[in-house]
Amino acid sequence: MLTTLAVLMGLTGITPAAQAGGSEVDVTLVLAVDTSRSMDFEEIGIQREGYVEALKHKEFIDAVKGGLTGRIAIGYFEWAGYVVQDSVIDWQVIETEEDAIAFADKLEARPIATQRRTSISTAIAQGASMIVSSPFQSRRQVIDVSGDGPNNSGDPVTPARDKAVEAGMIINGLAIMLRPSDAPNGLDKYYADCVIGGPGAFVLPVRKIEDFAVAVRRKLVLEISDLSRPATVQKIAGAEAGTDCLIGEKQWRDIFDR
Repeated sequence: MLTTLAVLMGLTGITPAAQAGGSEVDVTLVLAVDTSRSMDFEEIGIQREGYVEALKHKEFIDAVKGGLTGRIAIGYFEWAGYVVQDSVIDWQVIETEEDAIAFADKLEARPIATQRRTSISTAIAQGASMIVSSPFQSRRQVIDVSGDGPNNSGDPVTPARDKAVEAGMIINGLAIMLRPSDAPNGLDKYYADCVIGGPGAFVLPVRKIEDFAVAVRRKLVLEISDLSRPATVQKIAGAEAGTDCLIGEKQWRDIFDR
């Protein structure tokens, strides 16, 4: 199980298997989806529906076909304090509407469950490992992290992010802000300063449950098309003074120190 920063420590300088000869795609994209217990079953169900709907949407399929090769490779897993191993859906090439529907159907068929804690660092490690070992060659390698709280388990998030970025990957975020989070200045700012990284990295906030499907579709299209980010999308290159990227760990420790 990929639960420690050690997974990432050797990434810089590793040549992905795809570069030794494999299928060419425009993007290798890993969807890392939070299923921690801070979200209830209804919210996780709506999150799942959002991804399923986005993957089947014409706008997503048109974005795939509009690339240089007209195909992408996509993988998926769910995480909380650890990676949910039976949730991992290995790489699938998306080239046609039928491909996209088949992948979405695999997501839709998964049972809905929740797990304890939040380890964004573990999610990044899993995504990075999947990309490094993938059989594809692509212009962009993207880890797409959705979550509703700051890192509070496993290794700190910023070293994990930095190692993945040094290895040439992009980390984008979907900050689920349906409820108040443990991030004092807003979860979108925490994601912007502590989680995302790489050229053109961005985070999209979701504040209303009815906006989830549109936000997921918008994010996927941006990632696949590599379009210019609209001004409403937060895009921050590094942590700013005053952002505590260990806030989740400190709050969890305070619970047990009382």
